[in-house]
Amino acid sequence: MRHIMLSFSFLFLSWQVHAHGPTPQKSKESVTIQAPIAKVWTELKNFDDIANWHSDLKKSVGDGKNQSGGLRTLTFQNDETLTEELDYYNEAEHEYSYRLKTENTKALPTSSHTVDVKVAAGETADSSVVTIKSRFYRGDTGNTPPENLSDEAAVKAMTHFFKNGLNGLKAKLEK
Repeated sequence: MRHIMLSFSFLFLSWQVHAHGPTPQKSKESVTIQAPIAKVWTELKNFDDIANWHSDLKKSVGDGKNQSGGLRTLTFQNDETLTEELDYYNEAEHEYSYRLKTENTKALPTSSHTVDVKVAAGETADSSVVTIKSRFYRGDTGNTPPENLSDEAAVKAMTHFFKNGLNGLKAKLEK
C-alpha cells in the first residue's frame, strides 16, 4: 500500500510540474539614428503617431493624450486592430511606457504586453539611440497553445514589430 501511495504522489507531483502556465517572454531592440535627440524625440513623442513611421501599420488613432491613461488604436496591414494605453510619459527623459489594453491575437500573438520606449544620446551629438523593450505573454495562455499563439510565435512577432518600427523611424529621420 505504501508503494502505491508513493507512486501516486510521484505521478501527481510530476503532473503539477508540467501543468504550469506561460512564462513571461521578452524582446529588446535598439537602433542608432544619425539625428540629434530633439529631432528623434519630436517624431516619437506623440503616442498616437506611430503609423507615421511604422511600416506594419496602416494607421494609428488616439486621444492625443501624451500622459498616463492616453489611448491609441493601431490598425495593422491585415486590417486587424488593437488598443494600447500609456502608463508613463516623461518628456524631459525622452521616454514612455505603454501596455496592451485590448488584445487581438490576429494583430499580435500576445495576450498581454508592456513596452518601454527610450531615446538616449548616441556616440556623437548628431546621433541618438532608440531602445524598445517589452515583456509579454503568448497569445494562448493554456498549457498546450497552438503554434501560432506559442511563446516562439509571440517572441518572433514582437521582435519583428520592433525591428520594422525602428527601421522605419531610422529611414524617415535620416532622409
